[in-house]
Amino acid sequence: MWKIFKYNFADLLRGRWSLLNFAFYFVVSAGLLYLSNDVYKAVISLSNIVLALVPLSCLVLGVIYMYDHDDFITLILTQPVKRTTVYLGHYFALIGSQTLSFTLGLGIPFLLMGMGSGIMYWLVLWLCGLLLSYIFTALAMLIALYFNNKVQGFSVALVVWLFMAVIYDGLLLISLLWFEEYPVEKFALWVSMFNPVDLSRILITMQLDVAAYMGYTGAVFIRFFGSLQGAVIVTTALLLWIALPTLCFIRLASRKDY
Repeated sequence: MWKIFKYNFADLLRGRWSLLNFAFYFVVSAGLLYLSNDVYKAVISLSNIVLALVPLSCLVLGVIYMYDHDDFITLILTQPVKRTTVYLGHYFALIGSQTLSFTLGLGIPFLLMGMGSGIMYWLVLWLCGLLLSYIFTALAMLIALYFNNKVQGFSVALVVWLFMAVIYDGLLLISLLWFEEYPVEKFALWVSMFNPVDLSRILITMQLDVAAYMGYTGAVFIRFFGSLQGAVIVTTALLLWIALPTLCFIRLASRKDY
């Protein structure tokens, strides 16, 4: 697994995707910090970008990379190597490259501009970005394994991102408006667990204590669990979101007919 990880990690770092990912977050972070001169406001603005683009970049990169390396994976599997080893090596390489470019692109502007006083705000945003990258990279590998057709897999990846980043919140809002006469707090609480993007938004807003930006589900979490307990529950749910797709793509890989 270590050898497969090193080869794929180096291959990803040599590619343009990691460089573009780093450059984008660096420019956006530096620009927001320069214009606002306030790490608190910059993190709030960056959270919208991170919650939308981290899932998209992980899904697109993961799906394209797995389809492009399908022949390489088939060749490796002709050797006495476990399928779990091969696919976990690819998974860790993908999240490793995403983690490196995301961390450097987001962190260097904060260090250069002397924003060390807002390190806790930065850590919350960084943690949510990492958790989302792990989740959606696992989903990308699951999609690439399930759909043999590249166009079909890429289309499904875009639909998954569009649903979780945009459509899900709209459907939740419509359902809450329809049933506004009923006690829907617990319903909103549990429904939010099925969307990692929504969970990350709740975690960020609870830690930053942004009442106007918190939204309905964030307010429900504060009401039922409090700030600390709610953050623990949200983080646990995000970790489960990492574990379940990872176990699913490992199980699917072990049964895939090459």
